[in-house]
Amino acid sequence: MNISFHGACREVTGSCHLVETGKTKFLVDCGLFQGREFFTPKNLDKFDFNPKQIDFVLLTHAHLDHCGRLPKLYQEGFRGKIYATPATRDLAEVMLLDSARVIGEEAQKAGKPPMYFASDVYKMMAYFKAADYQKEIQITPEIKIRAREAGHILGSAIFEIWVKENGAEKKLVFSGDLGNPPAPIVKDTELVGGADYVFIESTYGGLTHEPAAERLAKLRRAVTESVGRGGVLMIPAFALERAQEILYELNFLAENGQIPLVPVFVDSPLAIKATAVYKKYAATFDAESRRLIEAGDDLFNFPGLHYTATVEASKQINSLRQSKVIIAGSGMCTGGRMPHHLKRYLSDPQSQLLIIAYQVEGSLGRRLLDGAKAVEIEGEKIKVSARVSAIGAYSSHADGPKLLNWLDAVRAPKPQKVFVIHGEIKNSQALAALAQKQLGLAAVVPEYGQVYAI
Repeated sequence: MNISFHGACREVTGSCHLVETGKTKFLVDCGLFQGREFFTPKNLDKFDFNPKQIDFVLLTHAHLDHCGRLPKLYQEGFRGKIYATPATRDLAEVMLLDSARVIGEEAQKAGKPPMYFASDVYKMMAYFKAADYQKEIQITPEIKIRAREAGHILGSAIFEIWVKENGAEKKLVFSGDLGNPPAPIVKDTELVGGADYVFIESTYGGLTHEPAAERLAKLRRAVTESVGRGGVLMIPAFALERAQEILYELNFLAENGQIPLVPVFVDSPLAIKATAVYKKYAATFDAESRRLIEAGDDLFNFPGLHYTATVEASKQINSLRQSKVIIAGSGMCTGGRMPHHLKRYLSDPQSQLLIIAYQVEGSLGRRLLDGAKAVEIEGEKIKVSARVSAIGAYSSHADGPKLLNWLDAVRAPKPQKVFVIHGEIKNSQALAALAQKQLGLAAVVPEYGQVYAI
């Protein structure tokens, strides 16, 4: 059996890993490389393998860096099944249709054909097959899978994979993106008892998040301080998961009188659609969220909250000359409606930009977080006078200690090798070193295109 790495190795985005047995070839994830724009060579280049020869795909969750190249895979000949949880299937459709729209706009500006079309997304969705949590699925006579709760976003999965070859069985475990419990809405990450080979993410492999208890207090402070100064609080949020988590927390603060009653705008059509999917799967929420719903609380609605789906409604936000909170995409400030608001309010010393998500190197959000005094947005140079702050505890990724705790539970059997993926090289190497030193595991950080025989 051979394993090769075609994204999310020594970097965070573009998750795509190929497993080849003597009879079968399958992928775990097929994601976009993200940064300043979708229209990059890494996304446009041909795959390193023949999509027509891929028998199936295991999709860990619906973030674009994990699912964003699936329509391209389909367009180039893939016709196998895509195994994912039902929530991931529905969220992936929402995300990929929006991705096709943005890719089309970028391609038109560049004068080149788009990577894929909405029609490719619709056709590809027919190949999804449900992989419910805890249910073992015999995909081929020699390959069996099971999805476990990853606790990262709604529907996110860890995949256990059993492969029989030459009379022997090996167990592979792909962590996908592991969650950061305790977190609102999603259930806590499940532990996996044993594996022969583990593939673990390392987004925050060398870092430690601030305590979860601090994040609600910091969010409350950001709202009250911005309102107290008469400014605008801008929260760039990924449409999927982060927007819903922030709404959950603002709902709590607003309904308990802990923040002033000010207009809160969800200025993201994609976030609005994703929130609708979340509502559909409310039965899968964690116990506390279900308790609130049963008591009559609408987790995604509170006094002062406005969903602005149309461009006209979005433009009216700025005509409201008072303090307000704006939640908009993208989470890295590179697209969506957030750049429009940044152009208007970054130069205002009374306003604040609150970063609550991982910022990829090279993204506008990363430059602002690193202290840029001026930035260029849509060809216009903008002075940064607004306060820029961050809350690390809102990350939906486990930090270094939590990754190690999850890895330490994999004991029966203990992994022969751990592949550390999905992280900037410094964080991947830090996690690999800790796994070796503290847990006695053989951990490696693979390079792009590298092939391992196991």
